[in-house]
Amino acid sequence: MSDKCFEYFKGDNFARENGIVLVSCNPGHAIVKVEITSRHLNGAGVVHGGLLFTLADFAFAAATNSYGKVALSINASINFFEKSTSGTIIAEATEISRSNKLIHCDINIRQENGPLLANFKGTAYVTKTEIKF
Repeated sequence: MSDKCFEYFKGDNFARENGIVLVSCNPGHAIVKVEITSRHLNGAGVVHGGLLFTLADFAFAAATNSYGKVALSINASINFFEKSTSGTIIAEATEISRSNKLIHCDINIRQENGPLLANFKGTAYVTKTEIKF
């Protein structure tokens, strides 16, 4: 794990305000989690799809920015498979392809010790801007 990566992502106010925690952060790989509370539920009483997207997007950002250059999402999609209403949800981002300009990742969102809830695919553009870890 990169302590510098953790420092950089402490500045992600949106993730923090939604209760999302960075668990591990290494080049091309990251794990994040969130403990579900009532604020994460939609009108049907299940976890809001926007939370699952946000969780996956944060894992994606950690995995792609951990190389030390700002990487920005240029494409993302998500497929939902199962619902969740409580417990801890984990998103794990794994790099599947990388060039000097683009990084493609696959992110699985699971109920902790449970089923696959959703899958997120993302492409990030790697800028020339160095991250000041």
